Amino acid sequence: MNDKHGHSLRYVRIVDSPNHFHSYDTQTTVFGHHRHRLSGRTSLPQGSGDRHVHYYEGTTSFNDGHVHEYSGWTGPPIPLPTGNHYHEFSGQTTYDDGHIHYYRGVTSEGIV
Repeated sequence: MNDKHGHSLRYVRIVDSPNHFHSYDTQTTVFGHHRHRLSGRTSLPQGSGDRHVHYYEGTTSFNDGHVHEYSGWTGPPIPLPTGNHYHEFSGQTTYDDGHIHYYRGVTSEGIV
């Protein structure tokens, strides 16, 4: 038996993992000289393989005396050379303090 036997794991295909999520962090558009930050973590995937999406929701940062709520679904996975992937997402916040904000961003790579 060879004591020097071993294996090298270069990457894990997260797109094949049903139990992964993504983090996200982006900012809204400016309205009335202020903007808000959106950050959080997506749900586990809905759907499978190369067609899955993730749900996300949250409350923006407190800026200019108020917050907004937001929610939505990511787009499908965008593959990376490592075998992992990320998602794009965009939407608009709730109407609060007389206005809305728009946002757009990309998630982190998949996290198991």
